[in-house]
Amino acid sequence: MLARLLRWIGLVGALGVAGWVGWCLRQGLGLGATLGPVLALLGLNALALALEQAMAAAVHGQDPAPRPSVAARCLAWARELWSSTLAFGWAMPFASQRWPDTPTGAGTGGRGVLLVHGYLCNRGFWNPWYPRLQALGVPVVGVSLEPVFCSIDDYADQIDAALVQLQRTTGQAPLVVCHSMGGVAVRAWRRSRLLRGEDAAATDARVHHVLTIGTPHRGTWLARFGRRPNAIQMRRDSPWLQGLAASESAAWRARFTCVWSACDNVTFPPCCATLDGAASLHRPGRAHQDLLDDPAVFTRVLALRESGST
Repeated sequence: MLARLLRWIGLVGALGVAGWVGWCLRQGLGLGATLGPVLALLGLNALALALEQAMAAAVHGQDPAPRPSVAARCLAWARELWSSTLAFGWAMPFASQRWPDTPTGAGTGGRGVLLVHGYLCNRGFWNPWYPRLQALGVPVVGVSLEPVFCSIDDYADQIDAALVQLQRTTGQAPLVVCHSMGGVAVRAWRRSRLLRGEDAAATDARVHHVLTIGTPHRGTWLARFGRRPNAIQMRRDSPWLQGLAASESAAWRARFTCVWSACDNVTFPPCCATLDGAASLHRPGRAHQDLLDDPAVFTRVLALRESGST
């Protein structure tokens, strides 16, 4: 669904640019008049990311995280521009199935890894990680949470099916790696199982560990601009998030590691990406999507996969 939407947006944009250039050429307009609006259109993503960084800086306030310098935010913006352009311009609209799931891995495989993307994304978001995990023989499954715009609670069954698949093929509880909204979707999955009468300890044991990357565990200031159900649920201290927190135990929270950055342009202020009772990993100078490109994050994933039971 998202892939088709992004392809249509890209097609409409390309046709618009082609139509404008053609009209300018027929009218004999100069190069500046022809290319100016085209470059402005192509720069919309850069402008949006810059505005997000500016908002994150403005609302940092009394957050205990060190305030990033302007230079650090500019560098984070540049890396995010590159990462987001690749993801939204190619990987998610055109290559979301480029890397198939390998639930059994290579050889014995060992513990599996479940990849859960965030808001307005699909499994193609993880394309940089699939070949790296598969080259190591790691069983890996990535979900595409759909519909794109719905309650986060509605993703529980998709996550449950993927967990069951990895458990059956490997014989071990999987490590779950989540980006952004994916982290709260996994928390919502647990609550859904409890509401169905499952034992809390048995449900917790179905997950080896959960590593969240830029997840708005406490909501995010940016979500105030969203109007769809899942965006509303991720507003700062929303009733939905408060209810989710109330359903959780200390034992469940101890299974989490939260990766966060003070330069995150989507989940901010920085404290929003942390969770009481969970371990945390601060990666300075990294923007929201760019956190995936941090070598320390991938290293932590491999270490958690090999660690003993939580």
